[in-house]
Amino acid sequence: MLQQRATIGQTIASVQSQTWLQVEIVVVDDGSTDPATLAVLDALTGIRLVRQQNEGLPAARNAGFAVATGDYFLPLDADDWLEPDAVEKLLSALKSNSCAAFAYSHIQLEGEACGVLVKSYNFFEQLFFNQMPYCLLLPRKVLEAVGGYDETMRKGYEDWEYNIRLGARGYFGHVVPHPLFHYRVSSSGMLISQSNRLHGELWGHIQQKHGGLYRMSRLIGLWRQWRIRPSTYPLVIYFAWLTAFRVLPGLWFAAMFRSLRKHSHSRRITAQNVLT
Repeated sequence: MLQQRATIGQTIASVQSQTWLQVEIVVVDDGSTDPATLAVLDALTGIRLVRQQNEGLPAARNAGFAVATGDYFLPLDADDWLEPDAVEKLLSALKSNSCAAFAYSHIQLEGEACGVLVKSYNFFEQLFFNQMPYCLLLPRKVLEAVGGYDETMRKGYEDWEYNIRLGARGYFGHVVPHPLFHYRVSSSGMLISQSNRLHGELWGHIQQKHGGLYRMSRLIGLWRQWRIRPSTYPLVIYFAWLTAFRVLPGLWFAAMFRSLRKHSHSRRITAQNVLT
C-alpha cells in the first residue's frame, strides 16, 4: 500500500480533470491500517470514501460498484491514471457502436515498462491470456446482468475471469485506439509476483469455472469464429499452450510460464522503446 499511498493523488486528480464532467468518484479503503495511508485517504476531497475490512481486490471493486449511482462504471486502481478525455472518448465509442457491450483503450505502460500496448478484442485469445485491461467502461445494465467480480479470487486474475464471463454471456468489447489508460508496471506488484507463482493454479480455476468454454469442440468453434480478428499471437499457438497445461506437471508448466513471460507483449514493447 506504500506505493499506492504515494500515487493515489495522481489517480484521483486524473479523474477529477476529465473533460466529461458528470463523474462520481468512489474510493474503497480495503482495510488499511497504516496511519500515513489513513491520513492520505482522510485528506481526499471531492470523493465518496467507503471503508471495509480487508476482503481483497474483487470485494473492494464490488463494494465500489454497490454504492455508485451512475449508469456507467470504470474501475481504476490507486497506482494508475487516465488521460483527461478518457471517459468522454470511451463513452462516445460505446454509444456509437451498437454491437459493443463495453469499451476500453490501448494501454500506456509506466513504471518498469514503457510504450503502448495495442489491444484488439478477440474473445478466443482472451480464454488463454488476459489481453484486456481491467479498466473497462461498463454500463450498469451489463454489470447487473453479469454480476460483480468473483470474491473468492483473492490471489489474482479476478479481472481475467470477469472479462471471460462477459464474453461467455455474449458481451463483447470495443477498443478505442488511443492510450487513454496509464498502467504502472512493478515487478514487486501483486499481479506479477502472484502470477509468476500461481498462474497454472489460477488459470486452472478459471477453466473449471468455465468448463464449457474449454471443451475442445467449443474451442475449435470459437477459433473459427474469431480467427479473422486481430490477435497478439497466431491463434493456433494457444492450442499448444493448453496442451502443455494439461499434460505437463504443475512445476514444469510454471517454469515454462516464467520463461515465456520474458518475451511477453509488454516486455517486447518495452525493449523496442528502449532500443529506439
